[in-house]
Amino acid sequence: MTDADAAAAGTVELADGLTVNRMGFGAMRLCAPGIVGAPDDEDHAWTVARRALDHGVDFVDTADSYGPGVSERLLREAEVPDDAVVATKAGLLRNTETEWLAHGDPDYLQNQALVSRDRLGVDSIDLLQLHRPDPDTPFADSVHALAELVDEGVVDHVGLSNVTAEQLDRARDIVDIVAVQNRYNVGYRDEQPVLDACEDAGIAFLPWYPIATGDLDTVAEPLDTVAAAHDATRYQVALAWLLHTSPVTLPIPGTSDLDHLADNVAAAGIELTDDERRRLDEAA
Repeated sequence: MTDADAAAAGTVELADGLTVNRMGFGAMRLCAPGIVGAPDDEDHAWTVARRALDHGVDFVDTADSYGPGVSERLLREAEVPDDAVVATKAGLLRNTETEWLAHGDPDYLQNQALVSRDRLGVDSIDLLQLHRPDPDTPFADSVHALAELVDEGVVDHVGLSNVTAEQLDRARDIVDIVAVQNRYNVGYRDEQPVLDACEDAGIAFLPWYPIATGDLDTVAEPLDTVAAAHDATRYQVALAWLLHTSPVTLPIPGTSDLDHLADNVAAAGIELTDDERRRLDEAA
């Protein structure tokens, strides 16, 4: 029987006729450590991806640079695109296990979208996000390339990642933007202006690094206090806080561990009190 754990968080509308549960899954960590290469056990990676769907997750985030190409391929082999909205990204290159190089050249973005479509095994990509603005390419040129992919039927919807509120406004003059993915968590609020802009416009906000890869020491005391009251972990409370922060947030925690996956999705069922929310709001 399919669980509906993720549905406890409610839903967010990405576009007309496209509504998803507000607890997603980030598929970056299906790859090998360092996010370069394939995992030792691909069967396990497929199981994790499918189990996320069993928990009610119907939004999965990936990127061409994860692997590179490995995460997209694993999702196709696990048949995830058949049962969930899959968002991928283009605009970053990998040349080591530590370097992520922005590359927003329009020809590259358009070529990469075709490659990603093939890897995912879909007729069109549900959501393609510009992974990061490229300082060597005019931002508008990169966004126009994504808009052309929509016109050509390669991509259904366009999103952005790692952008400012001003860049979001500029992009919206070119193409409909349905999602923005920026770093944001209970201990890091620098992107609040972008979240505010998304909320005002009704655009889904995907906070990456939602539990800071387990490092939330700067806000540990209030997190642990609230966690004890809910028989939860500090990381579950951090995810619950993101869901309570705005109706447009769509966390995408990633993991390659089945137990962690279950814990992440279960966080959707944590109801914070007004006092708990206030304590966490004031923590950073």
